[in-house]
Amino acid sequence: MGLVSQAVHNGDRHVIGVIPKTLMPLVLTGETVWEVKAVADMHKWKAEMAKHSDAFIALLGGYGTLEELLQVITWAKLGIHDKPVRLLNVDGYYNSLLSVIDKAVKEGFISPSARHISLSAPTAKELVKKLEEYVPRHERVASKLSWEMEQLGYPQQYD
Repeated sequence: MGLVSQAVHNGDRHVIGVIPKTLMPLVLTGETVWEVKAVADMHKWKAEMAKHSDAFIALLGGYGTLEELLQVITWAKLGIHDKPVRLLNVDGYYNSLLSVIDKAVKEGFISPSARHISLSAPTAKELVKKLEEYVPRHERVASKLSWEMEQLGYPQQYD
């Protein structure tokens, strides 16, 4: 993420780094080129990342990346946000995961209308094009207040 933030900063864009306080000594090893916002825990981290993001892009990664990716896909399905979720599928890295998602659609665990939530592209250029073409297709999006209350641990009232 450091290289990505450096490239964004070099492109004269503002970068906000959100990090749980407990991870700061492990992750921040030198000077940063971005604004650093420390939060109490991973739940607050996710809420801040969602609040400051226009889109969610999964780069190649491990358990943390997969967990975060599936959470923002779920949030989109539930109508908590209507932002694009995209995977940079370099050398087919996410092909197996996309096959599992397609199988879940085929077997009725994921509705076909929700398949559009997670799209992939093999190159950054193609991914940016998909982001530019994004049109929200959600039936409803939860109000900003209910989104923020749920992130703070207060359950949302469902009809």
